[in-house]
Amino acid sequence: MPLAFTWPPEAYLWFKTLHIVGVVVWFAGLFYLVRLFIYHQEAADLEPPLRGAFEAQYALMERRLANIITTPGMVVAVAMAVGLLSVNSAWLHQGWMHAKLAFVAALLVYHAFCYRLMGQLKAGTCTWTGRQLRALNELPTLLLVVVVMLVVFKNQFPTGAATWFLVALVVFMAASIQFYARWRRLRAEALDLKVKPAGEGSGAAG
Repeated sequence: MPLAFTWPPEAYLWFKTLHIVGVVVWFAGLFYLVRLFIYHQEAADLEPPLRGAFEAQYALMERRLANIITTPGMVVAVAMAVGLLSVNSAWLHQGWMHAKLAFVAALLVYHAFCYRLMGQLKAGTCTWTGRQLRALNELPTLLLVVVVMLVVFKNQFPTGAATWFLVALVVFMAASIQFYARWRRLRAEALDLKVKPAGEGSGAAG
């Protein structure tokens, strides 16, 4: 009768190390990828000669970031997670792991949706505004916080004041980014209004 396969003692530490590296690379890519989407979408407001150049450059940067950094990071993170579960299969019977896997599935859907947005931006058919993309960019942050807390606390997931404070802090940071972006846009529009009358006056004098 064949013997059951057993991992060497150090396998868990290797899987864990590479899993952490993969997660860091994956999230770094996700955070910056949607930021590039924002710049790409807002480049539509530029003058035609500049708009084409910027859109082409952003499309190239998005494709390279997604294919060379973000997706490989995701593959490493998921593959090493499978390795960890093979070493500690008992985790599959625990509630915190079920919740974590559900949030990871949401991240994978988010990852696939980013590819869809990337294709739409390249084709010029994306209907998302810069403001909507900024809000979308905060989603992986919330998912990351929840996943990390599940891994750390496991079945003793905290629901006290500290947890709600952390959630409120993340929401506040996301809202601050939205308000700053809006303030900057309104300020740019106000400056344009000031510059245009001055330019029109110079033209009339000439």
